[in-house]
Amino acid sequence: MIVVKDVVFDYPASRALRGVSFEVTDGAVLALVGPNGAGKTTLLRCMAALDQPTLGTIGIAGLDVIESPRAVHRLLGFLPDFFGLYDELTVRQCLIYAARSREVSLAEAPAAAERAAARVKLTDRLESRAAQLSRGLRQRLAIAQTIVHAPRVLLLDEPAAGLDPEARRDLSELITRLAGDGMTIIVSSHILAELEDYSTRMLMLRDGAVAGGGVVEAGSGAQSREREAVEVVFAAPPPDLEQTLRDLKLKVVSLTGATALIEADEGSDIVRRLVEAGLSVRSFTPVRRTLEQAYLAEAAASPADGRGA
Repeated sequence: MIVVKDVVFDYPASRALRGVSFEVTDGAVLALVGPNGAGKTTLLRCMAALDQPTLGTIGIAGLDVIESPRAVHRLLGFLPDFFGLYDELTVRQCLIYAARSREVSLAEAPAAAERAAARVKLTDRLESRAAQLSRGLRQRLAIAQTIVHAPRVLLLDEPAAGLDPEARRDLSELITRLAGDGMTIIVSSHILAELEDYSTRMLMLRDGAVAGGGVVEAGSGAQSREREAVEVVFAAPPPDLEQTLRDLKLKVVSLTGATALIEADEGSDIVRRLVEAGLSVRSFTPVRRTLEQAYLAEAAASPADGRGA
Protein backbone atom coordinates (compact mmCIF):
# COMPACT_ATOMS: atom_id res chain seq x y z
CA MET A 1 0.00 0.00 0.00
CA ILE A 2 2.78 2.45 0.99
CA VAL A 3 6.35 2.32 -0.29
CA VAL A 4 8.89 4.90 0.87
CA LYS A 5 12.33 4.62 -0.69
CA ASP A 6 15.49 6.60 0.07
CA VAL A 7 13.61 9.76 1.02
CA VAL A 8 15.70 12.81 1.84
CA PHE A 9 14.21 16.16 2.85
CA ASP A 10 16.23 19.34 3.32
CA TYR A 11 15.19 22.54 5.01
CA PRO A 12 17.30 25.61 4.19
CA ALA A 13 19.56 25.09 7.21
CA SER A 14 19.17 21.41 8.08
CA ARG A 15 18.43 17.92 6.75
CA ALA A 16 15.21 16.56 8.29
CA LEU A 17 15.09 13.14 6.59
CA ARG A 18 18.15 11.06 5.74
CA GLY A 19 17.42 8.26 3.28
CA VAL A 20 14.25 6.91 4.91
CA SER A 21 12.97 3.61 3.44
CA PHE A 22 10.12 1.34 4.55
CA GLU A 23 6.94 -0.36 3.37
CA VAL A 24 3.47 -0.70 4.91
CA THR A 25 1.07 -3.38 3.73
CA ASP A 26 -2.65 -2.91 3.22
CA GLY A 27 -4.64 -2.79 6.46
CA ALA A 28 -1.72 -2.27 8.86
CA VAL A 29 -1.74 0.26 11.71
CA LEU A 30 1.79 1.62 11.90
CA ALA A 31 3.06 3.48 14.96
CA LEU A 32 5.56 6.06 13.77
CA VAL A 33 7.61 6.77 16.89
CA GLY A 34 10.65 8.74 17.87
CA PRO A 35 11.71 11.75 19.94
CA ASN A 36 10.68 15.29 19.12
CA GLY A 37 12.59 16.53 16.09
CA ALA A 38 13.11 13.03 14.67
CA GLY A 39 11.40 13.93 11.37
CA LYS A 40 7.98 12.31 11.92
CA THR A 41 5.87 15.30 10.84
CA THR A 42 8.08 16.04 7.85
CA LEU A 43 7.77 12.43 6.71
CA LEU A 44 3.97 12.48 7.06
CA ARG A 45 3.73 15.73 5.08
CA CYS A 46 5.84 14.22 2.30
CA MET A 47 3.60 11.12 2.26
CA ALA A 48 0.52 13.36 2.12
CA ALA A 49 1.92 15.10 -0.99
CA LEU A 50 2.09 18.43 0.83
CA ASP A 51 5.89 18.71 0.84
CA GLN A 52 8.15 17.42 -1.90
CA PRO A 53 11.18 15.32 -0.91
CA THR A 54 14.61 16.52 -1.98
CA LEU A 55 15.46 12.96 -3.06
CA GLY A 56 13.73 9.59 -3.10
CA THR A 57 10.25 8.34 -3.97
CA ILE A 58 6.98 7.70 -2.15
CA GLY A 59 4.24 5.48 -3.54
CA ILE A 60 0.67 5.34 -2.18
CA ALA A 61 -1.45 2.52 -3.64
CA GLY A 62 0.75 2.51 -6.72
CA LEU A 63 0.65 6.30 -7.21
CA ASP A 64 3.76 8.47 -7.06
CA VAL A 65 3.12 11.37 -4.67
CA ILE A 66 5.33 13.71 -6.70
CA GLU A 67 3.91 12.85 -10.11
CA SER A 68 0.25 12.49 -9.04
CA PRO A 69 -0.36 14.56 -5.89
CA ARG A 70 -4.05 15.24 -6.62
CA ALA A 71 -4.75 11.58 -7.19
CA VAL A 72 -3.00 10.77 -3.91
CA HIS A 73 -5.13 13.37 -2.10
CA ARG A 74 -8.28 11.61 -3.30
CA LEU A 75 -7.34 8.31 -1.63
CA LEU A 76 -5.60 9.65 1.45
CA GLY A 77 -6.62 11.54 4.58
CA PHE A 78 -4.16 13.56 6.66
CA LEU A 79 -4.81 15.09 10.08
CA PRO A 80 -1.97 17.40 11.19
CA ASP A 81 -1.00 17.98 14.78
CA PHE A 82 -2.56 21.47 14.74
CA PHE A 83 -5.86 21.46 12.89
CA GLY A 84 -8.53 24.10 12.40
CA LEU A 85 -12.33 23.94 12.39
CA TYR A 86 -14.90 26.47 11.25
CA ASP A 87 -16.40 27.21 14.65
CA GLU A 88 -19.49 28.98 13.32
CA LEU A 89 -20.50 26.03 11.14
CA THR A 90 -22.46 23.05 12.41
CA VAL A 91 -20.92 19.60 12.39
CA ARG A 92 -23.04 18.75 9.35
CA GLN A 93 -21.90 21.89 7.51
CA CYS A 94 -18.25 21.24 8.38
CA LEU A 95 -18.46 17.73 6.97
CA ILE A 96 -20.31 18.73 3.81
CA TYR A 97 -17.74 21.45 3.20
CA ALA A 98 -14.91 18.97 3.77
CA ALA A 99 -16.55 16.48 1.41
CA ARG A 100 -16.95 19.03 -1.36
CA SER A 101 -13.35 20.23 -0.94
CA ARG A 102 -12.28 16.61 -1.45
CA GLU A 103 -14.20 16.33 -4.72
CA VAL A 104 -17.25 14.49 -3.38
CA SER A 105 -20.15 15.45 -5.64
CA LEU A 106 -22.83 17.89 -4.50
CA ALA A 107 -25.42 15.13 -4.60
CA GLU A 108 -23.31 12.69 -2.57
CA ALA A 109 -21.85 15.12 -0.02
CA PRO A 110 -24.76 15.09 2.50
CA ALA A 111 -24.79 11.30 2.67
CA ALA A 112 -20.99 11.21 2.91
CA ALA A 113 -21.17 13.68 5.81
CA GLU A 114 -23.68 11.53 7.69
CA ARG A 115 -21.61 8.38 7.14
CA ALA A 116 -18.47 10.09 8.43
CA ALA A 117 -20.36 11.41 11.48
CA ALA A 118 -21.67 7.93 12.21
CA ARG A 119 -18.19 6.40 12.00
CA VAL A 120 -16.88 8.76 14.68
CA LYS A 121 -20.12 8.67 16.73
CA LEU A 122 -21.14 12.28 16.11
CA THR A 123 -24.57 11.65 14.61
CA ASP A 124 -26.28 13.21 17.61
CA ARG A 125 -24.14 16.36 17.20
CA LEU A 126 -24.77 17.06 13.53
CA GLU A 127 -26.66 20.28 14.24
CA SER A 128 -24.25 21.50 16.95
CA ARG A 129 -21.80 24.24 16.10
CA ALA A 130 -18.15 23.23 16.13
CA ALA A 131 -17.46 25.88 18.77
CA GLN A 132 -19.81 24.05 21.17
CA LEU A 133 -17.84 20.79 21.06
CA SER A 134 -15.42 19.59 23.73
CA ARG A 135 -11.75 19.00 22.88
CA GLY A 136 -12.37 15.28 22.38
CA LEU A 137 -15.43 15.85 20.18
CA ARG A 138 -13.55 18.43 18.13
CA GLN A 139 -10.88 15.80 17.54
CA ARG A 140 -13.56 13.39 16.35
CA LEU A 141 -14.94 16.04 13.99
CA ALA A 142 -11.45 16.71 12.61
CA ILE A 143 -10.99 12.99 11.93
CA ALA A 144 -14.46 12.80 10.37
CA GLN A 145 -13.49 15.62 8.00
CA THR A 146 -10.32 13.69 7.17
CA ILE A 147 -12.21 10.48 6.27
CA VAL A 148 -15.38 11.98 4.75
CA HIS A 149 -14.22 11.03 1.24
CA ALA A 150 -13.62 7.39 2.31
CA PRO A 151 -9.81 7.32 1.91
CA ARG A 152 -7.84 4.10 1.80
CA VAL A 153 -4.93 5.56 3.80
CA LEU A 154 -5.14 7.68 6.95
CA LEU A 155 -2.21 9.67 8.39
CA LEU A 156 -2.59 11.04 11.93
CA ASP A 157 0.05 13.32 13.47
CA GLU A 158 -0.03 13.34 17.29
CA PRO A 159 -3.81 12.78 17.36
CA ALA A 160 -4.05 12.35 21.15
CA ALA A 161 -2.20 15.54 22.07
CA GLY A 162 -4.16 17.46 24.69
CA LEU A 163 -6.87 14.83 25.18
CA ASP A 164 -8.00 13.64 28.60
CA PRO A 165 -7.86 9.87 29.41
CA GLU A 166 -11.49 9.25 28.41
CA ALA A 167 -11.08 11.07 25.11
CA ARG A 168 -7.87 9.11 24.43
CA ARG A 169 -9.75 5.87 25.03
CA ASP A 170 -12.46 6.99 22.57
CA LEU A 171 -9.77 7.86 20.02
CA SER A 172 -8.19 4.43 20.44
CA GLU A 173 -11.55 2.74 19.85
CA LEU A 174 -12.13 4.92 16.78
CA ILE A 175 -8.78 4.04 15.21
CA THR A 176 -9.44 0.36 15.91
CA ARG A 177 -12.82 0.61 14.14
CA LEU A 178 -11.32 2.40 11.14
CA ALA A 179 -8.58 -0.24 10.87
CA GLY A 180 -11.27 -2.92 11.07
CA ASP A 181 -12.98 -1.25 8.12
CA GLY A 182 -9.83 -1.82 6.07
CA MET A 183 -7.99 1.51 6.30
CA THR A 184 -4.22 1.55 6.32
CA ILE A 185 -3.28 3.92 9.14
CA ILE A 186 -0.06 5.60 10.25
CA VAL A 187 -0.14 7.29 13.65
CA SER A 188 2.75 9.50 14.73
CA SER A 189 3.56 10.06 18.39
CA HIS A 190 6.42 10.18 20.87
CA ILE A 191 4.16 8.91 23.66
CA LEU A 192 4.14 5.12 23.37
CA ALA A 193 1.20 4.58 25.72
CA GLU A 194 -1.08 6.33 23.21
CA LEU A 195 -0.25 3.76 20.54
CA GLU A 196 -0.30 0.56 22.55
CA ASP A 197 -3.94 -0.49 22.09
CA TYR A 198 -4.21 -0.39 18.32
CA SER A 199 -0.81 -0.47 16.62
CA THR A 200 0.16 -3.61 14.71
CA ARG A 201 3.54 -2.38 13.47
CA MET A 202 6.17 0.10 14.62
CA LEU A 203 8.74 2.22 12.80
CA MET A 204 11.23 4.27 14.80
CA LEU A 205 12.84 7.44 13.49
CA ARG A 206 15.88 9.02 15.07
CA ASP A 207 17.67 12.11 13.72
CA GLY A 208 15.77 11.81 10.45
CA ALA A 209 16.73 8.19 9.77
CA VAL A 210 15.13 4.78 10.34
CA ALA A 211 16.48 3.31 13.57
CA GLY A 212 16.65 -0.27 14.78
CA GLY A 213 15.29 -2.97 12.51
CA GLY A 214 12.91 -0.92 10.38
CA VAL A 215 9.24 -1.86 10.47
CA VAL A 216 8.65 -4.48 13.18
CA GLU A 217 5.75 -6.27 14.85
CA ALA A 218 4.84 -4.43 18.03
CA GLY A 219 2.03 -3.36 20.30
CA SER A 220 -1.11 -4.95 21.68
CA GLY A 221 -2.68 -4.95 18.24
CA ALA A 222 0.01 -7.11 16.67
CA GLN A 223 -1.36 -10.34 15.21
CA SER A 224 1.82 -12.05 14.11
CA ARG A 225 3.97 -14.07 16.53
CA GLU A 226 7.14 -12.91 14.81
CA ARG A 227 9.72 -11.72 17.37
CA GLU A 228 7.79 -13.34 20.22
CA ALA A 229 8.98 -12.44 23.70
CA VAL A 230 9.25 -14.97 26.52
CA GLU A 231 9.65 -14.47 30.25
CA VAL A 232 12.18 -16.86 31.78
CA VAL A 233 12.63 -17.27 35.55
CA PHE A 234 15.90 -18.97 36.53
CA ALA A 235 16.63 -21.07 39.62
CA ALA A 236 19.94 -20.01 41.21
CA PRO A 237 21.09 -17.81 38.29
CA PRO A 238 24.83 -17.13 37.98
CA PRO A 239 26.08 -13.62 38.82
CA ASP A 240 27.00 -13.03 35.18
CA LEU A 241 23.55 -14.10 33.88
CA GLU A 242 23.13 -11.23 31.44
CA GLN A 243 26.47 -11.86 29.76
CA THR A 244 25.74 -15.61 29.66
CA LEU A 245 22.47 -14.96 27.83
CA ARG A 246 24.15 -12.63 25.37
CA ASP A 247 26.88 -15.21 24.75
CA LEU A 248 24.05 -17.59 23.77
CA LYS A 249 23.03 -15.04 21.09
CA LEU A 250 19.75 -14.35 22.88
CA LYS A 251 18.26 -10.85 22.67
CA VAL A 252 17.64 -9.71 26.25
CA VAL A 253 14.90 -7.08 26.40
CA SER A 254 15.09 -6.72 30.18
CA LEU A 255 16.65 -8.48 33.17
CA THR A 256 15.45 -8.10 36.76
CA GLY A 257 17.02 -10.40 39.30
CA ALA A 258 16.37 -13.98 38.20
CA THR A 259 13.73 -12.97 35.60
CA ALA A 260 14.66 -12.24 32.00
CA LEU A 261 12.48 -11.08 29.11
CA ILE A 262 14.00 -12.56 25.97
CA GLU A 263 13.08 -11.90 22.36
CA ALA A 264 13.43 -14.66 19.79
CA ASP A 265 11.65 -16.05 16.73
CA GLU A 266 11.81 -19.65 17.95
CA GLY A 267 10.51 -19.80 21.53
CA SER A 268 11.02 -23.55 21.95
CA ASP A 269 14.69 -23.26 20.95
CA ILE A 270 15.40 -20.94 23.87
CA VAL A 271 14.84 -23.61 26.52
CA ARG A 272 17.17 -26.05 24.79
CA ARG A 273 19.94 -23.48 24.53
CA LEU A 274 19.55 -22.47 28.18
CA VAL A 275 19.58 -26.03 29.47
CA GLU A 276 22.55 -26.98 27.31
CA ALA A 277 24.40 -23.98 28.79
CA GLY A 278 23.84 -25.41 32.28
CA LEU A 279 21.18 -22.90 33.38
CA SER A 280 18.26 -24.09 35.51
CA VAL A 281 14.91 -22.80 34.25
CA ARG A 282 12.16 -22.51 36.86
CA SER A 283 9.47 -21.20 34.47
CA PHE A 284 9.12 -20.24 30.81
CA THR A 285 6.15 -18.08 29.73
CA PRO A 286 5.42 -16.57 26.28
CA VAL A 287 4.31 -12.97 26.70
CA ARG A 288 2.97 -10.30 24.40
CA ARG A 289 5.63 -7.66 23.95
CA THR A 290 4.52 -4.13 24.75
CA LEU A 291 5.21 -1.24 22.43
CA GLU A 292 7.64 0.22 24.95
CA GLN A 293 9.58 -3.04 25.08
CA ALA A 294 9.64 -3.17 21.29
CA TYR A 295 10.84 0.43 21.16
CA LEU A 296 13.65 -0.19 23.63
CA ALA A 297 14.69 -3.33 21.77
CA GLU A 298 14.79 -1.49 18.45
CA ALA A 299 16.59 1.48 20.01
CA ALA A 300 19.38 -0.89 21.00
CA ALA A 301 19.65 -2.31 17.48
CA SER A 302 21.88 -0.96 14.76
CA PRO A 303 20.27 1.42 12.20
CA ALA A 304 18.93 -0.45 9.20
CA ASP A 305 16.82 0.09 6.14
CA GLY A 306 13.10 -0.42 6.57
CA ARG A 307 11.43 -3.78 6.07
CA GLY A 308 7.93 -4.51 4.87
CA ALA A 309 5.13 -4.13 7.37
